[in-house]
Amino acid sequence: MRAYDKVKIARSSDRPTGLSYINSIFSSFIEFHGDRKAKDDGAVVGGIASLHGKPVTVIAIEKGRTAAERTMRNFGSASPEGYRKALRLMKQAEKFGRPVITFVDTSGAFCGIEAEERGEGEAIATNLMEMMDLNVPILSILIGEGGSGGALGLAVADRVWMLENAVYSVISPEGCASILFKDSKKAAEAAECLKITAEDALHFGFIERIVSEEGIGTEAFYSSLGKEIADELERISQEKDFKEERFKRFRSF
Repeated sequence: MRAYDKVKIARSSDRPTGLSYINSIFSSFIEFHGDRKAKDDGAVVGGIASLHGKPVTVIAIEKGRTAAERTMRNFGSASPEGYRKALRLMKQAEKFGRPVITFVDTSGAFCGIEAEERGEGEAIATNLMEMMDLNVPILSILIGEGGSGGALGLAVADRVWMLENAVYSVISPEGCASILFKDSKKAAEAAECLKITAEDALHFGFIERIVSEEGIGTEAFYSSLGKEIADELERISQEKDFKEERFKRFRSF
């Protein structure tokens, strides 16, 4: 399968969204709202939940499914308030010793003028810095698109997984084609050059695991993934100094 074919799958409206994973894997989810500075961003959903009887903090970038939902969620393009809300929840998780799980699916952070005025770049950069030093285990899973800093703002983690048809890139294939080839119609060619597939990310060491999509969206799929998440968080928590290992992981890039 060509890279751009995977981009199309990652963007499919039939694909499970962040809330699909939250509602199907975790129990007793309580959503928290707002960044305590400006407003609530519908593109980022987060709160506390239970995973196999243990409390966790779970955060997801949510695209929505219907036209109305996608508009309300800004198509999964988070504003500064979304990243600040996520960080507020992660710092709360650290205070109470809860591991953090993030589900990433975004073409990129919102690039509107108002987002820049309110400090989009600063909000993402602060997340990168704070997540690097967070004193609880962090697991990030790319479930669809992983676009640039918009994705990385929730993916500084001890382990990063990707679904087999997810993509991870510094720029969209269309954006890359427009810059390099002066023709956005050459997106498929750009996608090959960008090395954006899960296989590429695993090869370069940007992720630790590719998650099979067999049975995606089924109860069995979510049940299996939930157990694997719980087991991985337990392994991370038992590491002697996971914060130092996290730092080394990203420095190695």
